[in-house]
Amino acid sequence: MVAFMTQSKSKLQLTGLPECDRLIDELVKAADISAQADQFREMLATVVGLALDKPGTGDIRQFNKTMKELRHALAVFAPYRGIRKISVFGSARTPSSRPEFQAAREFSRLMMESGYMIITGGGDGIMGAGQAGAGRERSFALNIKLPFEQAPNEVIQGDPKLINFSYFFTRKVTFVKNSHAIALFPGGFGTMDEGFEALTLIQTGKAPIIPLVFIDAPKGNFWHTFERYLREHLLLDKLISPEDFHLFKITRDIEEARAEVLTFYKNFHSYRYVRDQLVLRMHRAIPDEARRQLRDDFADIITAGELIACPALREEINEPELAQMPRLCLSFNRHNHGRLRQLIDRINEF
Repeated sequence: MVAFMTQSKSKLQLTGLPECDRLIDELVKAADISAQADQFREMLATVVGLALDKPGTGDIRQFNKTMKELRHALAVFAPYRGIRKISVFGSARTPSSRPEFQAAREFSRLMMESGYMIITGGGDGIMGAGQAGAGRERSFALNIKLPFEQAPNEVIQGDPKLINFSYFFTRKVTFVKNSHAIALFPGGFGTMDEGFEALTLIQTGKAPIIPLVFIDAPKGNFWHTFERYLREHLLLDKLISPEDFHLFKITRDIEEARAEVLTFYKNFHSYRYVRDQLVLRMHRAIPDEARRQLRDDFADIITAGELIACPALREEINEPELAQMPRLCLSFNRHNHGRLRQLIDRINEF
């Protein structure tokens, strides 16, 4: 195996083979790749490094299929980047006669009418209800290839926004990457997996905070029982923190669920890290007196002690459409994401 070499902290990680590095540079130039050229050079170098590692056939097939699936998903979602989307999870086995099915269909219709597109796993049951509520034109489906249960539902069958995945992990990445909110209805292992995955990614800061709503059927206790388990075991055993319960909402009311999503974006737009600063982008500026109050109320998560109004930073130049938005900058401790969610909720009061 030929080890990769790093020329310096600011230079591209190379293959260690000068001729390969030269040809990679020529290929990037021939393809007229200018934006993020170093990232593409590094990806090409990674492919060369993979070949030099002499992987087995199964490993090569997995790398190749993973890249193809993620690239195809990126292309499918690209024309809809300016539209917010909500993922709807739930059991593929739920019949249309169940109140959970009817709630999922009506909730998806409400979200569609609120300007959202719906993403589901593409199967029947709750997923089919979500697709039916939103309609074909406002739906995406991320179908997983299984020997049972997961044939695409009739609403999305044949639509170009139906994406078929071989791997759960590429499917999960696509769900999280493209969702501005997540709604979970009662379901089995797959639904629980998606719920815990979302909670874990948000709690650890590996995915941005978004509205996460667990919706029971009217008079249902599926998710309320789940919350009781979290409180009686995970919380009492100090395996999670009280603030983690701010990362999600459990309700039986689909109107309340919709309000939870829409209110999250009432003033807050998005955030990103720039060096050691967390930059919160908003639709409306917050008065200075209110900002100082927020600084005092959330001093426990601000490591440098300041919460300041700031313009777009130089590193945000790749998002020119957001340049005029007012901002708040803080040094966030990157740990208490439940408290950060509370800060976002307070921002939405203005």
